[in-house]
Amino acid sequence: MEILATTGFGLVQAALAVPALGGILPDFTMITSWLSGMDLYTVWAIAFGILLLCGFGLPIPEDITLVAVGYMTYFLNADGHYGDPRLLVALATAVGLAGVLIGDATMFTLGARLGGRLMHRRPFSSILGSGRREKAVEFLQAKGPQVLFSARFMPGLRSVVFFTSGTLGIRLRTFLFFDGLAALLSVPALILSSWYFGEQIQDVIKYAQKSEQGILVIILLLGGGAGLKYWLKRRKEAQEQLQPPT
Repeated sequence: MEILATTGFGLVQAALAVPALGGILPDFTMITSWLSGMDLYTVWAIAFGILLLCGFGLPIPEDITLVAVGYMTYFLNADGHYGDPRLLVALATAVGLAGVLIGDATMFTLGARLGGRLMHRRPFSSILGSGRREKAVEFLQAKGPQVLFSARFMPGLRSVVFFTSGTLGIRLRTFLFFDGLAALLSVPALILSSWYFGEQIQDVIKYAQKSEQGILVIILLLGGGAGLKYWLKRRKEAQEQLQPPT
């Protein structure tokens, strides 16, 4: 657990460094101050609902929500009132994963079953409008379902890509594999890190505001690796086609 929390430190920095929609939404300090007056289970319920709605395009940074869940799990149980801290952070992680994956899978399923009718009705027409669906189609057709992994880290396009992937006939198990893999990497890292470094969270916030966007670097590295793998595969296929038949 300590290793996972430490490796997630950069993700927490990046999440806290993201501006809250140009100041429209409250910052992390304001959010946690508001939540500190609630009990832990209410905080989890609110976070679950927000994460669920994020799958439908709610313009709230998902990473900030996950960091807040981890920190509030630490803060509200600082005196041990709610029990074993390790069990609590495990439950908080389960809540985060459930909210994220249920929201994503619901958006995908709506696209797969009702995509043709919903895409022309509000609020879906607004979410998919301004050429966003066309870009998602082009992206998915060019790169394949692997795009679903990187889409998890793209708040402005995530719901569009997930809905569109359903309309394009991508299998549910394929969707759950790539989206689930990304969620299993990011959600526990963010929650465990903010819980583990809860006592130093203010220092983390200050450092985050000066740091690079760690999530973006990770995406670029993974994208480069996937691109290299795809290129090597195509090169091998081309070489096999050029070989004379035996």
